Amino acid sequence: MSVGSLRFVVNPPRGALGWWILLPVGGAALAALWWSAVGTELSLSGLINGLPWIADFLGRMLPPNFAFMEKLIKPAVETIQIAIWGTLLGIVLALPVCFFAARNLSPHAAIFHGLRQVLNVMRGINEIILALIFVAAVGLGPFAGVLAIAIHGAGMLGKFFAEAIEEIDEGPLDALRAAGAGTLQRIVFGVLPQVLPAWVGVVLYRFETNIRVSTVLGMVGAGGIGFELISSMKLFAYEDTAACVLMILILVLGADLVSSKLRAMIR
Repeated sequence: MSVGSLRFVVNPPRGALGWWILLPVGGAALAALWWSAVGTELSLSGLINGLPWIADFLGRMLPPNFAFMEKLIKPAVETIQIAIWGTLLGIVLALPVCFFAARNLSPHAAIFHGLRQVLNVMRGINEIILALIFVAAVGLGPFAGVLAIAIHGAGMLGKFFAEAIEEIDEGPLDALRAAGAGTLQRIVFGVLPQVLPAWVGVVLYRFETNIRVSTVLGMVGAGGIGFELISSMKLFAYEDTAACVLMILILVLGADLVSSKLRAMIR
């Protein structure tokens, strides 16, 4: 294209792939989906044949034993306590690690990669497995649940905290560095003001998740309402099971409501 004496030449980007690349990519995606379906034995007919059994199970749960819910108050409170302390200890464990696990703040690449792998291991082990380990270590009870949620949560929070640090604007840090500010001063005045809103949102989401997780940790003896849930199912007291499910829903919905209100206040 030319304008007067000026001439503009637009060249296609080098190495650009044509639309035809979508065919092998789409074929590979379909092959992966088929392979996964075969491996997981996906079967619509199997689900349809199982619907009467699901209906029978749900029918045995109705009506819920509302009188049993009075017995669930203490385990429900214990579940909330597990989630609170699990979240708090997860934050305490994640904070010292996240600054060195962020690429732009880590003093050395080996430290960055090493801490990232530590966080991967911490969040890669399911809370149920961690609860089994801590039940064997500290005995039955909610303390094992707190430790399990704290370790797994620290891995999750540390990853999110570090990624939030990597996305900050480097301008304030450069200005503080030019003014002679030390590392701690750069973190306090240059990093934290930028990441705190994102951190608070992640912590609130993690607390919601911990409420849901702590409701089932009792199944392995780590306290909470999960113990009553699994006990009622083993005794075929399905009306009590329905009461446990209702209490779990109340806890989850309550946690979501409180978290939403806090996020709105922060915004």
